[in-house]
Amino acid sequence: MASSVFDKEVKMVTMERISGGMKVILNRPRKLNALNYELIVQMLKMFELHENDPTIKFIILKGNGKAFCAGGDVTSLITLTSAGNWSFGANFFRKQYSLDYLVGTYKKPLIALINGIVMGGGAGLSMNAAFRIVTENTLFAMPETSIGSVPDVGSSYFLSRLRGFFGEYVALAGVRLNGLEMVEYGLATHYVHSKHLASLEDELSMMASSDAKNRTKISEIINKYANKRDTKLENANSRLEIINKCFSRETVEDILSALENTAVDSNDKWIFDAIKSIKSNSPLCIKLALKLIREGRSQKLEQCLTREHLVVSHLLRRTVNGDFYEGPRAMLIDKDKKPQWSPSKLEQVNEEMVNKCFSAIDDEDWQPLRLFARPNPSHVALSMI
Repeated sequence: MASSVFDKEVKMVTMERISGGMKVILNRPRKLNALNYELIVQMLKMFELHENDPTIKFIILKGNGKAFCAGGDVTSLITLTSAGNWSFGANFFRKQYSLDYLVGTYKKPLIALINGIVMGGGAGLSMNAAFRIVTENTLFAMPETSIGSVPDVGSSYFLSRLRGFFGEYVALAGVRLNGLEMVEYGLATHYVHSKHLASLEDELSMMASSDAKNRTKISEIINKYANKRDTKLENANSRLEIINKCFSRETVEDILSALENTAVDSNDKWIFDAIKSIKSNSPLCIKLALKLIREGRSQKLEQCLTREHLVVSHLLRRTVNGDFYEGPRAMLIDKDKKPQWSPSKLEQVNEEMVNKCFSAIDDEDWQPLRLFARPNPSHVALSMI
């Protein structure tokens, strides 16, 4: 069994050949496999190199350690951007979204083994995979609005296609979901106990080359290990009913008001958590997130990523405010947990501020994200949700 590494000194991502396919393993366990520029570039080269390799019929994507991928390496990104031009950050995101698009439209089946933490950038790598396998250790979240950014990496595509208005709930409330909840609400395709992952990997690795390109055969193997009895949650329908009632409202203020009215007659902790989260996160970013999700429902993956890149670029260049820098300062660097958002309240964020973040950027240091339609997109798997 051969193994190779693109960067032998850093070894941030490794590749392992298996019968009929290959494993791609994120390898920054001490950083919870957070994505920095070098890791993204390595993965992009790796996926590009092997997309047309006839000996590789499918890819297993996993993380080393207790996390699949905890998101982007925000601290290093802020350090890089603060030391130079804001467009450095835009270049980082352009490269990351290009990777997300390649993974989301890959010609070969991608099997994401999401055992552990998966947030932000980790969702971009896994949520558009044909097979999204979670375990009892999985913890999912899109917490971007709490650090002055917006749910990105294609989330305006995959969140907007969840049942009802669950995507708005995930994006605005930054809710944390376990593996069972991910299956129940459509973010994952299979639930497998972590103790069975090694056996599942072994069986997938031993598939005959003729079977490896067959998605039905791959599905049959995964289903042998999937625990269907555990994936039905009590009160899931009633929770979704409340979410649909509240998060279907036109504005963030209306959504918050509906939640507060519902909370009067409810003891459900998740409702109070959602209210607290929406009130404490960046008001501008909350409103940008809602617009991205709503408009993402009618857009293709490449359109969603392009608009996300535009919005994030505006946040980087401080078009409206400096929340993109204030969030990481308060939550990750100084850790005082008291970000000073500007504006500080939802009602102070007007439509003009939101629209500015969707307008074209006229700056010679900035380049828009350009993605081109690709055949045989693997992200059609989301149509099963």
